[in-house]
Amino acid sequence: MVLAIVQSLFADNVRLLKSEASKTAYQGMGIAVATVIIATSLVCFVDTGTLSIEGLWRAQKHNIALWILNCMPFVFGVWGQYSNSMIAHHAGAMIIDQTHELRTKTDDLEKQTAYVSTHDRLTDLPTRALFYDRVERAINATISTDKPPRSLSILLIEIENYKDIYEALGRNSSDLILKQISTRLQGVSLERDDIAKIDSSVFSVLLSAQSDVGRAEEFAKQIQKTMGVPFKVDGLQVAIHSDVGIVHFPEHGKDVDTLVQRAGVALRIAQKAIKGYATYEPSFDKQTPLRLTLISELKHAIERDGLELFYQPQVSIRTAEICGVEALLRWNHPVHGFISPDEFVPMAERNRMIRALTQWVLRRAFRDCANWHKQGLPFKVSVNLLAKDLHDPELPDLISGVAVSAGIKPDWIILEITEGSVMSDPDRALEVIKRLFEMGFQFSIDDFGTGYSSLAYLKKLPLAEIKIDKAFVMDVLNSENDAAIVKATINLGHNLGLLVTAEGVESKEVMSKLREYGCDVAQGYFFSKPVSVQDFNQWVSDAHWKIAG
Repeated sequence: MVLAIVQSLFADNVRLLKSEASKTAYQGMGIAVATVIIATSLVCFVDTGTLSIEGLWRAQKHNIALWILNCMPFVFGVWGQYSNSMIAHHAGAMIIDQTHELRTKTDDLEKQTAYVSTHDRLTDLPTRALFYDRVERAINATISTDKPPRSLSILLIEIENYKDIYEALGRNSSDLILKQISTRLQGVSLERDDIAKIDSSVFSVLLSAQSDVGRAEEFAKQIQKTMGVPFKVDGLQVAIHSDVGIVHFPEHGKDVDTLVQRAGVALRIAQKAIKGYATYEPSFDKQTPLRLTLISELKHAIERDGLELFYQPQVSIRTAEICGVEALLRWNHPVHGFISPDEFVPMAERNRMIRALTQWVLRRAFRDCANWHKQGLPFKVSVNLLAKDLHDPELPDLISGVAVSAGIKPDWIILEITEGSVMSDPDRALEVIKRLFEMGFQFSIDDFGTGYSSLAYLKKLPLAEIKIDKAFVMDVLNSENDAAIVKATINLGHNLGLLVTAEGVESKEVMSKLREYGCDVAQGYFFSKPVSVQDFNQWVSDAHWKIAG
């Protein structure tokens, strides 16, 4: 487009120059003719004293100077045509030269622009757009023949600790590491393999037209091996932790978008795998269309009171009195039935609905707690808090407002937290916990022994209770190791001045063993499974349980 415009401008200029040359030639011829007429008239007048046709002819016939003047119009005409031709010639040559140069520069610029738009400037590897195009071409090439489609594999490689490296070393050093990673990937790649950089710390590899899908896992092992050698930057040795997600065409998808999406799913599984790589399986994929629908429906359920709290009693082992209940969140979907909190709570966390969900649970639990106390049932209600709750500096104010609205006292509530929720960001979590403790709320460590606990932080927590995870309690009669863990946890809790609750109590024999170990409170199916508030009230009435005062 630019080249055409410039060529048009050059052509217009040439036409202008040619027209100016012709105009000058005509002017010169006019002046020459006028000069001949004037000179002839003057000669005629001087010779005869008058102007006549005969006198003008005699002057032209005998005066040599007039002969010379007669030739001038022809000289100007020839000169004008010559000038016109020379200008056209030079202008044409200039257009050819300038057009060739401009065309060369334009071609180079277009190639450079196309290359920059499809290649990463740092590593010089293809970007996501070019990689997708190559995968599509490879897919079309395999299905265009009469033979069965040959397998293609896509590998996504993510540098798991790149964010830590960036924060520790800065942009320049982390960029140098990305360049080294690119070089190593190209070093281990096989013939005709396509490598690309599709995100800040994510690379991709296309293994095309292969007959053995096991080649992809072998390649993943090679990647892990080459990434295992420390990188050197500014005199430092930097360790890289890489994860690899693998998918195969046509087994795992028929188009590039599906394949890359599922490779990302396998990559998330690989982050938790010991070997550092994983091949996609349908069971990995939690982001199905159904789940995307459930996200919007969960928001609707929170806003329209479509969730429900179930309650499970906690019984004093020494007195057999009900001393408390644990509130457990449930979602009875009108179409899909009961959906586990393990499924929809992570949805809420990923989609920024966790504060609204926590607020709903607090309002309902505090309201039920207030109703029980009005009925003369002084239960303590345990409410679970998530890691993101403990990292929210506004949580204490939210809980305070809900407590005042429901008309409850803080010491009626036990807030259950896990070791992992505290240890993921100890300083921020401790700040929130201490504020709530100062407001009068009590805390319990849930699932004790299953997380990565730190006794140094444990002693800083203002705890009232620890809960032994049911994984240890349920097999306490058959496993000496579980029995030792339960006994040691009870002793630890008592030495710290804490109440100890055992979850997962399902038989009278386990209850007796816990009494022998000196455990304080039991919770489990031996007493009741989690039930709705209406069923729980009926259960309390029918069983004639003693209520701890």
